[in-house]
Amino acid sequence: MEERVRGNLIIIGGAEDKVGEKTILKHAAEVVKDREGGLVVLTTATEKPQEVGTNYRTVFESLGLKDIDVLNINSRDEANLDENAERILNSGGIFFTGGDQLRITSILGGTKSYLALYEAYSRGTVIIGTSAGASVMSNTMVVEGKDNEPARKCTLKMAPGLGLLGEAIIDQHFEQRGRIGRLLCGVAENPYMLGIGIDEDTAIRVYPDAHFEVLGSNAVTVVDGSTIKSSNVSELKPDEILAITGVTLHVLPSGYGFDMTKREVLRLH
Repeated sequence: MEERVRGNLIIIGGAEDKVGEKTILKHAAEVVKDREGGLVVLTTATEKPQEVGTNYRTVFESLGLKDIDVLNINSRDEANLDENAERILNSGGIFFTGGDQLRITSILGGTKSYLALYEAYSRGTVIIGTSAGASVMSNTMVVEGKDNEPARKCTLKMAPGLGLLGEAIIDQHFEQRGRIGRLLCGVAENPYMLGIGIDEDTAIRVYPDAHFEVLGSNAVTVVDGSTIKSSNVSELKPDEILAITGVTLHVLPSGYGFDMTKREVLRLH
């Protein structure tokens, strides 16, 4: 079985609390504090890098982080600069903001900054991503699909992600935007992958042994396609409603986790 995880990940479903208890970002800050190198906030996904970067700097400073470097890599030339790659490699944590996940992969993919990111991850540096920064963590990411609609075949657009989390498909803003149908399509097309739908103000903390714990105020939906008995996803008529039988679905709030190797739910407390 392919190695799923090499380091530490915190994957956030978007719209995380930044003004109240800040449970998820507080957890992220505590993890980064334990490592040398400070936090790099990567604003590649957004077209408002100054505004978004300043916002997250303020939030993380309020949580006690002092060494925060907002890094806006906006082109492949910038992603290939040695100084940017070094800033990523020497960080204690890397935070991907929301925006457009294709901006992240198309700008960073195959560059010195990407190689530095993967090397840092392999060394145990925590990689954190929210919204688009969450989708991009997996080998295959959701780029576009129908919200709040029945699952239809061939309506899902996917692309390669950063490849930090193997054999999984991440979707975000999950319950709030009615994305169960599109995640079911993704798993029907790739039954060996786990579908992981993360609600807003909710996250998973993924550990190197390939188990995750749920954080935050809502839930994580896990779609396990290994038990699928049949589906019509390979047939013609692409606008047909998806038929899928035998799929396993778990809904997990805080206090639960999941072993991605054994595909078993964990009751943590």
